[in-house]
Formats: sequence, C-alpha cells, structure tokens
Amino acid sequence: MPTTTPTTGTHLSRNVWLLSWISLLNDLSSELALTTLPLFLRNVLGVPTAVIGLIEGVADSTATLLRVFSGYLSDRLGRRKPLVAAGYSLSSVTKPFLYFATTWPLVMLVRFADRAGKGVRNAPRDALIADSTDPAYRGRAFGFRHAMDTAGAVIALASAPLLVYFTQGNRLLMTRPTYQLLVLVAMVPGFLLLLLLPLVKDVRGPGPERPRLTLRGFDRRFYVFLVVVTLFALGNSSDAFLILRAQTLGVTVLHLFLVLAAINLVMALSAYPSGAISDRVGRKRLIIFGWLVYALIYLGFALAHSAAWVVGLFIAYGLYHGATTGAANALIADLVPAERRGTAFGLYNTMVGAALFPASVIAGVLWDRVGPAAPFLFGAALALAAVIGLGVVFRETVAA
Repeated sequence: MPTTTPTTGTHLSRNVWLLSWISLLNDLSSELALTTLPLFLRNVLGVPTAVIGLIEGVADSTATLLRVFSGYLSDRLGRRKPLVAAGYSLSSVTKPFLYFATTWPLVMLVRFADRAGKGVRNAPRDALIADSTDPAYRGRAFGFRHAMDTAGAVIALASAPLLVYFTQGNRLLMTRPTYQLLVLVAMVPGFLLLLLLPLVKDVRGPGPERPRLTLRGFDRRFYVFLVVVTLFALGNSSDAFLILRAQTLGVTVLHLFLVLAAINLVMALSAYPSGAISDRVGRKRLIIFGWLVYALIYLGFALAHSAAWVVGLFIAYGLYHGATTGAANALIADLVPAERRGTAFGLYNTMVGAALFPASVIAGVLWDRVGPAAPFLFGAALALAAVIGLGVVFRETVAA
C-alpha cells in the first residue's frame, strides 16, 4: 500500500506543497519565455502560420511519446523523484538558448527539448502527488498544484508588460530586444526551482511484482475516458492560435500580456475550489462543464470581430482550465491501481499530447486556406462531440 508524506491542515502533503511551488517557478519561467514565442516567430523571424503550427505540433506531440515510458519506468522502479527532477532540469537549462535564435529550426529544437522535459516529468509527478495524498482529497491536491502552476503564470504575465513597455512601448509587433529580455528574466525562476527538487521525497518503493509495460488490465472506464478525451484534444490546437487570433483583432503585445494574466488569475482562483467540488460531486460533471465552456469560447473566437471580445473569451478560457485539469487527473487516479499510476498518467498524457500534432497542423492549414475563424469552429464542434461521448458512454463512481 502507498504511504503518504505528512499533511497540513489543508490535507495537502509536504510533497504536494513542494511540487506545487516547483510548478509555480517553472510556469513563471515558461510564460516569460514561451508565451510570446509565436509572435517572435511571426513578427521577428517572419515564419508562416503553418510552420508555427508545425513547430507547436512537433514539440507537443513528439515529446509526449516519452510520457508513457517515463510513467511506466517510475512504476517499474518504484521511484518517481529521479524522473521528476530530470524533466524539470531539462526544461530549465534549454530555454535560455532561445536568446540566440535566428532561425526557426533552432526554435523548434529548443521547444522540443522543453516539451521533452515536460514529457519526462509529468506522469511521475502526477503519480507522486496521488501517492502522497489521501484518496478523499485528490481533487484538492491536483487542484492546488494546478492553482500554483497558474499563479506562476499570473506573476509572469502581470510583470512582463513592464518589460515589454520598457523595450518597445505599445507597438503592435514584437521586437527582438523585447523577446531577448524576456528570455533573460525567465532564467531566474528556471534555476531557482532546481534548488527545491532535492527536498521532494519518494513515498513508494518497488512492489513485490514489478509491472510490465502493457495496455491491458485497466478499468474499462479508463479506456473510455482515454478515447473521449483524445477526441476532445483533436480540436484543442495550440494556444498559439489564440494569441495570433487576438493579434489579428488588434490586441497589442502589451495588452496581450494583461489579458493572459487575467486568464491565469481565473485559473488559479478556480482550480482548487473546482478540485474540492469534484471530491464531493464527482469528476465527470466538472469535466463536462469545462468542455461546454470551451466549446462556447472557441465559437466566440470564430465569431469575434473586435478586440473587446477577446477579454471576456480569454477569462472564460481560464475557467475551462480551472474546472477540468485537476478533475481529470484525480479521475485517472481514482480509476487505476496505485502500482500502475505512472503508466496510466503517462498513457493519458501521451494520448492527449499525440493528438496535439494533428490538431495544431489542422488548425494552421485551416487558418491559411479557409480563414482565421475555421480552426475555432472545428475545435468547438469536437468539444461538443466529446461532451456527448463522456455524458452518454462514461459511467463514474465517486472515489471513496
């Protein structure tokens, strides 16, 4: 049976607190360096939208192939921490190379390395959070981790406008000096998180029988959820397209940071309460609610005709993330045995991540050949299909 690390009055273990702070620092670094990367590619390097979609798709989808293997390896070894540390370290040491980027292949390489780090760490980290948490409080634990993650984004996106204004004022297009300054500042939290990693503790040892890498033996509901969530992910293209859409509607780089800060503030404020609600009423209802919000948001981006639309749509986008991320992770922990959690989280992340490649490529092609509204209509349609699938096919029992 799994053991847990000491908990606080909030029923969150020391591991959950540490991993949440590490997530905050990592997201602070990533938001500074990567949020405006599509604008750097488009405005500074002159890269076509379809190529931006290719970069995002390759980075997110190819790197996710590592997730199922890293999750399985953490099950096999009975140790999560080494893979968590390796993944965060890889992301932290590669992002600074964006400072020197003058061609898109180098950007793709750095983007891939950063996402590979995410692929190595995510499944073992989520399994470690589940290992370290009482089942009755899993929604809270995953919600808190997600809230801290987005709090890092709030800090980054609230402070970045000062850096942007310092280097280029309120100009519409991104400049190279602006982006280079953002990368330099992003290095600080990226290296600070490395100091916290040694404090994280493994709470499981190798089991009497080390699991094999197989897709068999999981609860049927786990397979159903994988199919439905993959359908949803096929319409969930990279957020780069949301940023580009905002710019086509007249949102400047400076204002974009303020809007993105508002998104992440909503995510941070809603993630923990949403996780707590899922502990009481079940994960399925929260996920369906979030997907319905997502469909309406994408429909709004398709129909938007002015910058004023963007603010409300982006804030609602934060509510979608806050409602679904913690609930989905807690649902997986509910459905699979403890000794196979790493594999299950890895499989989930791999399926969703693999769908991002066709999703981003399709979005880029639809944008260039049909129009900026087309990718969002496509995403809204698949989100509604996923809601129907989850509502009709999936049967949930609330975790004990």
